[in-house]
Amino acid sequence: MSTFLTITDDNFEAEVLRSKIPVLLDFTADWCPPCRALEPLLEGLMAEAQGTFRVGKINVDHNPRVTTQYGVRSAPTLITFVEGQPIRSHVGLTSKENLRRLVARSEGPKSQDREGR
Repeated sequence: MSTFLTITDDNFEAEVLRSKIPVLLDFTADWCPPCRALEPLLEGLMAEAQGTFRVGKINVDHNPRVTTQYGVRSAPTLITFVEGQPIRSHVGLTSKENLRRLVARSEGPKSQDREGR
């Protein structure tokens, strides 16, 4: 089974911005119960991915540069990057179906997905 990419301020550019395939980046924290609840959903999504996208995790407490750069104020925050551009985002715990939407290649840059929409 695939494992999550461990993303840091130092490897963010190489692993996310230069990735040849989309990356779903999970801004997470050790102290965050919704982050822990999201993990099995992300694992299931990775199992379905079959190399079409990658899932990375970045700890918001240990990586302030990237966290600040993308305006992350809450964990979990999920952002999908395609060709180095953030194209979709979601804040908070969500369903596996919404996770699938986050990695679907469709609309242009910076569309937002929010619960209840």
